[in-house]
Amino acid sequence: MPGKVILGAQWGDEGKGKFIDIFAGEADLVVRSQGGNNAGHTVVVGTEKYKLQLIPSGILYPNCVNVIGPGVVVDPRNVLSEIDGLAEKGIGADKLFIDARCHCILPWHLELDALSEKARGGDDIGTTKKGIGPTYMDKAERIGVRMHDFVGERFEEVMREACARKNKVITGVYGGEPIDIEAVLAEYRVYADRLRAHVKDTSVMTYDAIKAGKDVLFEGAQGTLLDLDMGTYPYVTSSHPVAGGCCIGSGVGPTAITDIMGIFKSYTTRVGKGPFPTELFDETGDYIRTAGGEFGTVTGRPRRTGWFDAVIARYAVRVNGLTEMVINKIDPLRGLSKLKVCVGYRFKGETITEFPANFADLEHCEPIYEEFDGFDEDITNCRSFDELPESVRAYIRELERIVGCRVSMLGVGPARDQVITI
Repeated sequence: MPGKVILGAQWGDEGKGKFIDIFAGEADLVVRSQGGNNAGHTVVVGTEKYKLQLIPSGILYPNCVNVIGPGVVVDPRNVLSEIDGLAEKGIGADKLFIDARCHCILPWHLELDALSEKARGGDDIGTTKKGIGPTYMDKAERIGVRMHDFVGERFEEVMREACARKNKVITGVYGGEPIDIEAVLAEYRVYADRLRAHVKDTSVMTYDAIKAGKDVLFEGAQGTLLDLDMGTYPYVTSSHPVAGGCCIGSGVGPTAITDIMGIFKSYTTRVGKGPFPTELFDETGDYIRTAGGEFGTVTGRPRRTGWFDAVIARYAVRVNGLTEMVINKIDPLRGLSKLKVCVGYRFKGETITEFPANFADLEHCEPIYEEFDGFDEDITNCRSFDELPESVRAYIRELERIVGCRVSMLGVGPARDQVITI
């Protein structure tokens, strides 16, 4: 498995955590390469449910090394809270390492995130208000606080400089209350002391593992259509959840990657604002939302639901270079007499089959559907493709044909073992 990427191929929330967990059990090293604690992976082990936001899923395996790569933004308070929560369940973090280049999410980033969204009014992006965007903005402006300074001798110097700079924006631009730097220093110095032993040059660790022929899993967060460049801008995240982002955000070259697995739901969901051609506003949409438990891991927000969009899927195959697809959460479709797949869009009187570069055009795209038979059988106990009802097998084979990529695995329930390998 050397150099395997597992990523979300829609708007996130595809159930990546489950499949990352499956492969993490075989991995020597698991790398998270982008985003921050705005992402969420839910892993079910027996009766225990783990909700991971920043820490890689390999943390559930005692022999696995877990890396938070240089492309990730890290909230010190949040990552320590996650470490403490795992410790309460008997899971240690002695093999968790954070790259020294990671940028820190600090109290002024959280404040600016909230103030910026409020100032947008009805034109807000719908961020999680976790400070992710403002931290990446500081990174691009080259004024951010990196982890090596946060845990190093320059802690107080860089924190005071950053806070003073941001207080001018908080008070002068937004009319907010300034951040109390003395309170921040007292609180965050404790976090720095606790995190110091975890901070390393993880790009060396990752490179050495690959050179040694070890199995390295690159764990994607969020989804392809949330990518800053390739997603449905401006309703995107501030980093790169596509396969190429795994290289930049982990500090290794593309030749380190051999396999790229894209996770799809058997339907489509989206959180927050933005165009969504196959969105369902009827009882079917409500049925899928309830049956699939479509509520955010991090925010708890109900997700928008719609039919599977093969235009999006083909786009994900192309921009990520997918070598295989996983179709997850088929079981929530049980009880629907017909299943629909969007195979193209009608746009200004024409049929288009490629995802538009101007994502504002999606607002005016009408989905073109192919229809397939549904199923009533309980498939959650199926463990082989042949055990599935004929209509489900036909649906999967048609998705392969329409999208043009091999389906290698299916998810038929939330638990680790509710998986079919094809």
